[in-house]
Amino acid sequence: QVQLVESGGGLVQAGGSLRLSCAASGSIFSIEVMGWYRQAPGKQRELVAAVASAGSTNYGDAVKGRFTISRDNSKNTVYLQMNSLKPEDTAVYYCNAEIRKRFYPIPIEYWGQGTQVTVSS
Repeated sequence: QVQLVESGGGLVQAGGSLRLSCAASGSIFSIEVMGWYRQAPGKQRELVAAVASAGSTNYGDAVKGRFTISRDNSKNTVYLQMNSLKPEDTAVYYCNAEIRKRFYPIPIEYWGQGTQVTVSS
């Protein structure tokens, strides 16, 4: 199958920065969309940011202007640069990817195990 391996989470003070990485490995023909979702205690999972293979991006309203998503298609890796972090950014962040297998045209959705981001005040 496919693995999504996340790194870069941790504890940071308000106003600080973190950079998350997610690398996809396994049987991959192409990755159409890669992105990040987050879920805080007592809240539903929400979109943080996503980027398509052609480079178009989509951001959740809460992070616009502070977070930047990017991807390296040759490495099957997506990054999330998080600046000006706020306590309300505290959540488990999940990597997500829509991946195609060779000779199978329907993309399959995969999730990482999640990485904790905690922002202290």
